[in-house]
Amino acid sequence: MHHKIWLSWSSGKDCAYALHRLRLEQRYTVTALLTSLDRMSGRVAMHGTPEELVRRQAIELGLPLHYVMAEDSERQHQQLRDLLTKASQEGVEGVAFGDLFLEDVRAYREEKMKETGISTLFPLWEIPTRELANNIIQEGFKAIITSVDLRVLPLTYLGRSFDAQFLQDLPAHVDPCGERGEFHTFVYDGPIFHNPVSLCVGQTNTQGDFAHLQFASR
Repeated sequence: MHHKIWLSWSSGKDCAYALHRLRLEQRYTVTALLTSLDRMSGRVAMHGTPEELVRRQAIELGLPLHYVMAEDSERQHQQLRDLLTKASQEGVEGVAFGDLFLEDVRAYREEKMKETGISTLFPLWEIPTRELANNIIQEGFKAIITSVDLRVLPLTYLGRSFDAQFLQDLPAHVDPCGERGEFHTFVYDGPIFHNPVSLCVGQTNTQGDFAHLQFASR
């Protein structure tokens, strides 16, 4: 029996690989992507992905895209509850997340989902992150580094490809998948995409301890 689920979509490598794993398992049918956008910037927080590129990803993945975008977290949560309540009425049973090992993040998501009656899935949970990072690369996913925490990585890592050389160059204290927020990615190609997502890269923007890559659809 296939269970209809949505996938929480940040635009990065982990959620993309989660979709890949879910499709290979064939127990679940991912019927839509769900993302949150910052209302002021129109971008995915931390990753910095503009709405236009998230939509391009959804098109190349062959999935509809739903998103929440509000002025504050309370209104955003209300939008999410309304959206998932409707999804539940239409037969959606759960939302999958690409989280890897942070217990507090998982607990937060599970608590928020309780309000909607929708279950949670974590298809990548506790896969060793070095193994996971290597699998993502070896199975053909292409991603670029769109954000770095300057407290743990220098600016030179911004804009690099997420590849074997990147992993080799990472300092030992940095998680290979950036699960603690050391870096974030945008995935533009891989076995789940019909066609690569074209993008053009611009300047960098530094805000406090973080540097972000300015990029847009080509």
